[in-house]
Parts: sequence; structure tokens; C-alpha cells
Amino acid sequence: MAADFSRKEGVTELIETVVTIKRVAKVTKGGRNFKLSAWVVVGDGNGRVGIGHGKASETPDAIQKATKRARKSMVKVVISGSGTLPHDVIGEMGASRVLLKPAAPGTGIIAPQPVRAVLEAAGYKDVLTKSLGSHNAVNLLKATLNGLLQLKDPEKVAKERGIPISVIQRRFYRVQKAEDKDEEELHREAQES
Repeated sequence: MAADFSRKEGVTELIETVVTIKRVAKVTKGGRNFKLSAWVVVGDGNGRVGIGHGKASETPDAIQKATKRARKSMVKVVISGSGTLPHDVIGEMGASRVLLKPAAPGTGIIAPQPVRAVLEAAGYKDVLTKSLGSHNAVNLLKATLNGLLQLKDPEKVAKERGIPISVIQRRFYRVQKAEDKDEEELHREAQES
């Protein structure tokens, strides 16, 4: 009566993307020792994403280490119902800055390769980006993740402020129902009195 521990329950297939592989050297008395450095992005395509770094003497080992570290460092990010960002945000790391903006449905992800890898792994469908400053791939990865962690959930913000969510949401996914309009009218009346 042995239990099967080969597959954890609730674990979905993860999206893994190798962003960069570089050869690095350590100079010693006897000469240079070369190793390979790899950066990997891992995500579930449903709001969880992580980045990891691995170094080894062989490429597969470096990628394996990076993937393992990326899985351990996965964090939850906010995705709106239409698959875009809830609001504009700028992520920073070192000399790299990344502007992330919501986009209309059907736009796709318009971004440099390291930024695209993070956004796709997280599960975003429509995002506009602009790289400001340094284009270093590692710093772009970290800046993108920092930007995504700054995002706020519109539903939580609306609840904290005590206003209807339709007032907060952007134009791309603002679909007002009759009840939302009634809420807005009540909100306006409350402000006037």
C-alpha cells in the first residue's frame, strides 16, 4: 500500500523560458576557468512567475539550477480579466527601467525578449512596453518583475476606497451594467451631499 508521490496534486504544467546563456571566466593563477551562466523564467500562465540564475560547467546543468531557483522564487502577480495590466507601472533595476502599459484586446505583447518572457510566463495577453535606460537582459528581467509586483488589484482598491469598481477600471475593459450605473449615481449623489 505505497503512496504515489511522483506527482503533486494541483501542480500545473509550468512555462519555462531560457532568457540568456553566457560564458563567464574566473581568472586564477593557472589560467582561466570557464563556466556557463543561465537565466530562466518560469511561470504557470495564470498569475505566478519567477526568475532564476544558475552557473555550472555544462549548459544543461546551469539551466537546471536556474529553473530550480526560478520555481522556488515564484510570486503572484495581478492580471485583469481581459489578460492585461490593471494600470501603468514603471519597474526599475540598476540602470534599466521598463514602462508597462495596459493594451486593448488583440494587441498582443509588444516587448523586448527578456520582458516578453516574464509577461508570457505570468499569463498576460495584451501589454505595451518600453525599455528606458539600459537594455541589459538581466536587469530588464528584474525590472519587469519589480514592475509587476507594484501592480494593485482594482477590486481591492475599490473596496478600500468604498467606490464602485467601474470607476477605477480602465477604458479597455470597462463594460458597465445597469447595476454599475446605479452604483455610480449613488456615489455621485453621496459626493454632492
